[in-house]
Amino acid sequence: MKLHSFIFSFIFLVATAEAVAQLFEESLILAEQGDAEAQYVIGYLYNIGRGVERDYIEAARWYELAVAQGIAGAQLNLGVMYRGGEGITRDDAEAHRLFLLAADQGVASAQYNLGIMYHRGEGVDEDDIEATRWYQLAAEQGLAGAQYNLGVMYGRGVGVAEDSEQSAVWFRKAAGQGDAASQHNLGAKYASGRGVPYDLITAYAWIALARALGDSTAEENLNKVAAQLTPQQIAEGQDLAVRCLESNYQDCD
Repeated sequence: MKLHSFIFSFIFLVATAEAVAQLFEESLILAEQGDAEAQYVIGYLYNIGRGVERDYIEAARWYELAVAQGIAGAQLNLGVMYRGGEGITRDDAEAHRLFLLAADQGVASAQYNLGIMYHRGEGVDEDDIEATRWYQLAAEQGLAGAQYNLGVMYGRGVGVAEDSEQSAVWFRKAAGQGDAASQHNLGAKYASGRGVPYDLITAYAWIALARALGDSTAEENLNKVAAQLTPQQIAEGQDLAVRCLESNYQDCD
């Protein structure tokens, strides 16, 4: 039974309750016969409570079976459960083990979670060099949260040599995916000229975008930038923000 990610998205986002319930019944037959993908599906359905009443214990049990057969998605999801203590006793060491299994199969979210755990010292000794390594792997696969964290690490020189230009590069990548914190930080870089050319109009545009996406700290910094601009320049910054958004963050200069 092979279910790719786009099929999961279709089933769990647009399928009717009746269709998901039928999926559960059909998958359960296969899962009980030892089909690893079906075990993963059953675990996921119990986890989210679709097609069946939510049951974290059953979710973990089916994930465990799929994990034993090397299913990366089950390794990731069970790791999330252990790390968050979601329906089961929190166990950071077990979460780390499971994330490592999934990360070694190239799962970006698992790599990102490992970065967080090493940065915070959860289940492992705190190690910012290792955290940065895992963030880098996830960031290179396009995970916005990892790109943001990597931008922070480069900006502060934590776990890696301080590099404002690299910090800006990673903030820009995440900002282009609609990550408000990265947009705010990128705007702040333009306002200071650190890692990017000094440009208050571009700074205004990025911080305005962050504010529009709900960044609660953007308003104050936007006002600070606006205080240094003429009304015409503010209008240019607003126009740039609109153009940037309408181009899906491609035309932002």
